[in-house]
Amino acid sequence: MTLAADAPRTAPSTEQRLSPADRNLIGLLVISTFVVIFNETVMSLALPRLMSDLNVSAATGQWLTTGFLLTMAVVIPATGFVMERFSVRQVFVAAMGLFSTGTLIAAAAPGFGVLLLGRVVQAGGTGVMIPLLMTTAMSLVSPGSRGRIMGVISIVISVAPAIGPTVSGLVLSRLSWRWLFLVVLPIALLSLALGAWKVRNVTTPRRAHLDVLSLVLSAAGFGGLIYGLAGLGESGGHAPVAPWIPVVVGLVALVLFVRRQRALQRGRGPLMDLRVFAQRSFTVSVLVMIAGFMSLFGALILLPIYLQSVHGLSTLAAGLLVLPGGLAMGTLSPLVGRLYDRFGPQPLVLPGTVVLSAALWLLATVGPETSTALVVLFHVMVMSALALMLTPLMTSALGSLPADLYGHGSAVISTLQQVAGAAGTALFVTVLSRTTAAGLAGGADTVTATADGVQAAFVWGGVISLVAVVAALWVRRTPAVP
Repeated sequence: MTLAADAPRTAPSTEQRLSPADRNLIGLLVISTFVVIFNETVMSLALPRLMSDLNVSAATGQWLTTGFLLTMAVVIPATGFVMERFSVRQVFVAAMGLFSTGTLIAAAAPGFGVLLLGRVVQAGGTGVMIPLLMTTAMSLVSPGSRGRIMGVISIVISVAPAIGPTVSGLVLSRLSWRWLFLVVLPIALLSLALGAWKVRNVTTPRRAHLDVLSLVLSAAGFGGLIYGLAGLGESGGHAPVAPWIPVVVGLVALVLFVRRQRALQRGRGPLMDLRVFAQRSFTVSVLVMIAGFMSLFGALILLPIYLQSVHGLSTLAAGLLVLPGGLAMGTLSPLVGRLYDRFGPQPLVLPGTVVLSAALWLLATVGPETSTALVVLFHVMVMSALALMLTPLMTSALGSLPADLYGHGSAVISTLQQVAGAAGTALFVTVLSRTTAAGLAGGADTVTATADGVQAAFVWGGVISLVAVVAALWVRRTPAVP
């Protein structure tokens, strides 16, 4: 993605301020991306209502989430190509048009099949928005101010999915599941209209080769991996298709995908440019981010289960109790961005990983007698630690790349975020399910067995966090690459 010839720009200096037009553009992208990412988890509490209203089984209903994730897995790896080939305005209008159309289809769905179609169409637009936002921000914002902007973007990536279940619980306590879409639709349509009117072409598209074989391999690789991991997470290892089969197929396809990209690098150009991993700062930052996203999505799935099954809280109450963590992260992220611009990544990332590890080990001690206030405190620690980590990591990773690789770097980060989320969910829920089943088989009551399962799952989260602590020692700020 290159800067437009009719709007020439020099490499931004550390003192350069955004023009009002650039601020408005990034602001519109931030709001639009928040809406589409929030929608990713809004269905998490609606499954029982949908099973009853649409007369479907839990296994069928889970496809509303699995289908969404699979579509994202197919779309995101291709966004590097999309952003090279088309302008910001074209990509934005297409993405928000798809999302708005999918939301309308889902809201009016007469049955499960049409509802699933709506979710898939939504996901087609959602998959493009985060890479578009990251790439545009990196292209327009000066290196000395990128932390501030990436702090806002980290709110979109992590807080939006965190508050999805809370909003879902509030809506479902009073209204039908259709209102989960009807509430979002006017905002999506307004964003689309403003984008069609206001978004200008700040980039110049260039001819880019779309390798169909790479697209097929990426779909099989990332899609197979996420489908298999989702199967583990949804069923604790008892999916209709053994989850290890799509995981193995996905891993084989990914090996072939990487080989194909390396071959295309010497020719017409890859679908996903893997030269981003040649930058040590990018690779190390992404490794720490993977551990962070595994912890985030694992905690998002485990804590509501714990609060409802062990403490006997309602869905709405459980959703409200995880809200303070999301609010803490949303409050801290902009501040962390400003601190990054001043001090760099390591003074933030290293303490963040230590606090994250401590919080996960503390969560590994919760039981039936643990007060909900203490659980909320531990969750706030997790989300605050992630606020310290994600903004510096994303800024450091993308800032180490040359401008022509921003789109591919954003696509890699967004893809691995989805894989890490699926892996975290699969790991935590599988450990929870198997430990709970073993406890029940040994004669424990349901509450005790579930609490033991939650503790075991968070122990694994604590182990993963130790990897993040060690990797954080190598996180460094690198000079901006022209």
